[in-house]
Amino acid sequence: MNATATISPADRAGGPQYMRALERANQVRLARAELKRRVALGDLCVAAVILDCPWEAESMAVADLLMSQRRWGQTRCRKFLAQIAMSEKKTVGSMTDRQRRTLAAMLTAVPASGAEAAEGQRNGDQAAELVHPPFGISAHLARSEHRAMALSH
Repeated sequence: MNATATISPADRAGGPQYMRALERANQVRLARAELKRRVALGDLCVAAVILDCPWEAESMAVADLLMSQRRWGQTRCRKFLAQIAMSEKKTVGSMTDRQRRTLAAMLTAVPASGAEAAEGQRNGDQAAELVHPPFGISAHLARSEHRAMALSH
């Protein structure tokens, strides 16, 4: 049996396959860098990226996306993802709808740390409570109890 390989016209027009792959990888890198930049500046919410899953974030690790936020490092990311038993290496595109909704809810519905919330309240900013979630429910409950005690006096 004779096996022959032929080069399709598309291969000739676009250059060698490895060059097209390098171009594509460069496009993805640049798009991800822009996405991370927008998240770091606060122009784009991580929860929105997780729910919408744009093409540049499909093969991106969840930890990379979370750590592009201001004040999010590896430790904070690891502790946050441990709450829902999700691997740091899990890609945004491979998440189920339920995982997306859970992660987005955790990122947007939990109050911020005490200093940021106090600063936001001094400025009259209600959204300041939704900036950076704490690591556990105990911190949230302690804050709720503190507020309840303050209101009762």
